[in-house]
Amino acid sequence: MSSQSSALPSSNHRLRRRNNSGKPLLIMAAWMVFGLFLLLPLGVVVSAALKQGWAVFISAIFEPDALSALQLTLLAVGISVPLNLVFGVCAAWAVSKYEFRGKSLLVTLIDLPFSVSPVIAGLIYVLLFGAQGFFGEWLQARNIQIVFALPGIILATVFVTVPFVARELIPLMQQQGTQEEEAARLLGANGLQMFWHVTLPNIKWGLIYGVVLCTARAMGEFGAVSVVSGHIRGYTNTLPLHVEILYNEYNHVAAFSVASLLLLLALIILLLKQLSEQRLNHLKHVANEN
Repeated sequence: MSSQSSALPSSNHRLRRRNNSGKPLLIMAAWMVFGLFLLLPLGVVVSAALKQGWAVFISAIFEPDALSALQLTLLAVGISVPLNLVFGVCAAWAVSKYEFRGKSLLVTLIDLPFSVSPVIAGLIYVLLFGAQGFFGEWLQARNIQIVFALPGIILATVFVTVPFVARELIPLMQQQGTQEEEAARLLGANGLQMFWHVTLPNIKWGLIYGVVLCTARAMGEFGAVSVVSGHIRGYTNTLPLHVEILYNEYNHVAAFSVASLLLLLALIILLLKQLSEQRLNHLKHVANEN
């Protein structure tokens, strides 16, 4: 019996050593893929943007059409993200705190934008609100333009970013349960007080993480916005669409300059994502220990 127990640790040690033998190769392969498919293309973008000097780079960034595209992109993000924030919190609250008919259908519909191509989503809005669409005549009679205007861009952006806040909050709120809310209700708190003082502090970092992901997706959306925008220069072009137009016109330096602006915004969002993710993982670890 003692010989078997003494042999067991040695066999475990050999097994761990065998498993760790491939660790350096896996790490090296991960870094090679990371460098080849991410760092190298980003380096090419920055070097091409600065190819003709800082003066050309700055002029491309501050060109009127580029500024208009930047303004439209930030406006689309500023409208779609708060809408998805409100929807995500409400949907997560309903799914995690209540039982009701159609609950599984609601969760499935939240994931719908993940399975539908953004181009198809944009085409649906054109078929609904375009000049020849289902509501086209009614909208034209009232001088309301949705497609090839700001409302269509907002609708397309909202559609592709719907899942991010809700899908981040649903498992978090399900894990936390309803005990604290029930205790607050027994102490006399109303619904708004219960949300602000009990629920919101518990989901704060998960909410921030979902908003960061939603912002990143909204800022870089191309397919759906491309269909509903009409590519009207200086009016309905977001930053990704403006980059495409510049590149198709063989104005490569300006295209890479505007792309580097998108890259800068993406890095800022990435830092916010990393901060919120670390904080969220820490809170999950504390909750699991308790």
